Amino acid sequence: MANLRFLTAGESHGQCLTAIVEGIPAGVRIDLDEMNADMARRQQGYGRGGRMKIETDQVNVLSGVRFGETLGSPITLQVQNHDWKNWKQRMAVFGEPAGEAVTAARPGHADLIGIQKYDRKDIRDILERASARETATRVAVGALAKQFLKACDISVTSKVINIGGVFAATAPDGQQPSPVPKSAMNCGDPAAEERMEQKITAAKAVGDTLGGIFEVTVHGAPIGLGSHIQWDQRLDGRLAGAIMSIQAIKGIEIGAGFSYAAMPGSQAHDELFYDEQQNIYRKTNHAGGLEGGMTNGEDILIRAVMKPIPTLMKPLHSVDIASKTPVLASKERSDVCAVPAASVVGEAMAAFVVAQAVIEKFGGDALSDVLQFIADYKSRIQGE
Repeated sequence: MANLRFLTAGESHGQCLTAIVEGIPAGVRIDLDEMNADMARRQQGYGRGGRMKIETDQVNVLSGVRFGETLGSPITLQVQNHDWKNWKQRMAVFGEPAGEAVTAARPGHADLIGIQKYDRKDIRDILERASARETATRVAVGALAKQFLKACDISVTSKVINIGGVFAATAPDGQQPSPVPKSAMNCGDPAAEERMEQKITAAKAVGDTLGGIFEVTVHGAPIGLGSHIQWDQRLDGRLAGAIMSIQAIKGIEIGAGFSYAAMPGSQAHDELFYDEQQNIYRKTNHAGGLEGGMTNGEDILIRAVMKPIPTLMKPLHSVDIASKTPVLASKERSDVCAVPAASVVGEAMAAFVVAQAVIEKFGGDALSDVLQFIADYKSRIQGE
């Protein structure tokens, strides 16, 4: 049975980050430049911290690809941490502990719960893996999934639509979103980007952080990915889970999402029509491309909200887990705003889940088989 899955490993300041991807069919052409372009996009964005000045993330493909094509075997991806050279003693795999222990937990982070759950005394044992640095490997995995989807005529894009309460212009309902021009903010609305940057600058000046909202669009997904049969096969639930698994994401909506609460049923649902060739079409896409847990042929539209980063340069009140005294939370080198980066991670996770659904439905150990199965399926659907 075809099954696409991945695991990641590594710490924020460890030697490297690694992912193993299993289930990509044989015969997919891999463009390493495209993968690294996504890695660079994750590092961009006004408001990023000093770490991004140190790292230049590049993907090393260690297995599963030969002469630029996937073999059908597990693919190993590696991203080096250039900052490792400054942390060799504090993050040594073996030897005696070095460096001062972190004992002031940060509100809103995994710090306190992690040391309680895993019975650790140094919060660094938790924060290193809980760090959003882990998403570098997810973007690498997503870039791989996007190349498989590209071969299937499916594209996945993202854009930032809100930072700190500053909203970007969005396409009217039912209209195809315009491609987002390349920019550090991944927004596509120059006027809004300028206001967003001003907001981030003001937050940085007072030691604060900002969150926001990004949108992911999947174009070209065939009808019927996912299933209504069981709760864990519903594609909307799987996409929601994947996006919510990203660090600092606290809410998600698909299509009209929370706007449904204010809409009567007569306006909420996407009416069906026949065109001159007797093809079914919709004039709206309130459902966001998913009905009954399955794709309906329209664009999949996902929006997610990212909370402000919990590491503040003007720390919040906290407690010291060693001395049991009130303290200010510890400070790690951090971003003021990482919503543009999160949009790229969201894009990657959505791409992986959709690729997973494509492989589950159409199977095939070779890309040629998958494409033939998709073509036959679309031919049947169009003939009905």
